[in-house]
Amino acid sequence: MIKRRKTRTIIAGDVKIGSDWPVVVQTMTKVATTDVSACLRQIARLKKCGADLVRIAVPTRSDTAAFAKMVPKAGIGLIADIHFSPARAIEAIEAGAVKIRLNPGNIKSTADINRIIDCAKAHRIAIRVGINEASIRDLKNDEVPAVRRMKLMLEKMSSYVKKFEKRGFDNLVLSVKSADVLRTVEANFAVAQRFDYPLHLGLTHAGLAEDAIIPSSVAMGSLFAAGIGDTIRISIAGDPAKEVEIAGKILVSMGLAKRRIPELIVCPTCGRCQVDVVKLARKVRTVLNKIDSPIRLAVMGCIVNGPGEAADADIALCAAKGKAFIYRQGRKVATVTESQILPAIQKELEKINTP
Repeated sequence: MIKRRKTRTIIAGDVKIGSDWPVVVQTMTKVATTDVSACLRQIARLKKCGADLVRIAVPTRSDTAAFAKMVPKAGIGLIADIHFSPARAIEAIEAGAVKIRLNPGNIKSTADINRIIDCAKAHRIAIRVGINEASIRDLKNDEVPAVRRMKLMLEKMSSYVKKFEKRGFDNLVLSVKSADVLRTVEANFAVAQRFDYPLHLGLTHAGLAEDAIIPSSVAMGSLFAAGIGDTIRISIAGDPAKEVEIAGKILVSMGLAKRRIPELIVCPTCGRCQVDVVKLARKVRTVLNKIDSPIRLAVMGCIVNGPGEAADADIALCAAKGKAFIYRQGRKVATVTESQILPAIQKELEKINTP
């Protein structure tokens, strides 16, 4: 079992973030913030998928006005994404944000930062202090070497945390991100050694969904395995529900969350197979997709690994030429012809899901 590093607990609405609590899954809406109805529909879908908090970009006054309309209807804590405007931060906090995401380096005035801190403290909300590698690059002058950028990120984080603590504010989550897997891991290790605040994990961007899974899993898995990480967002170009799905799978695979959806195990196939296992598994998937519970179902193509996987699965089928053996909880319950496989699987699923 992974032993998470000890952090303090911070509060974001009804959600607690820190080592004494489950890892919190976050994502962002990806429709125009001013389209309140579209945002609320997406938020409802993300909540159903397993998101614990949803972040919303609020770059304009119209956005914070729309944000205020969503808060009482969302049914989940909303985070306001702030970049350059202290006014937007104040408006979002007063509108009911449970947390804001802030890069203090984008707000030059200490007085403005203090106003945001004081407002957040008065409304008892959380602030994520986020530093991205891209935000500290000097594009007008000579390129800053990667090693120096990592040091700068830590220096800036230390400076920002001191400002917040000096102001008497410690309801903080910290994050340091890069698009590079190794630099993201390195930066988070450094911050974890320096501070006991909860850490928000993620890459700044990981590409399209099909390209994002591997780098996100490697970066997040490396950090979680070391006990680092208290909240996560997988940043992909595409459907935010996919972000929640990938985050959930990473957490489940690390033993940091319980599986909420069905799991399909399929043997990799080899020369021993006498059936098209992949084709069969895809058919089984269509049946399994109708189930809303964490059932584990195995589709195996031979007797070598089949019985073992059957023992670990809620339901398993070991396919042979023209027939299949059906197992439930490791016990063989039926032998069926190829044409009877899907009905037999459906029958066993109904038995498990019937109260």
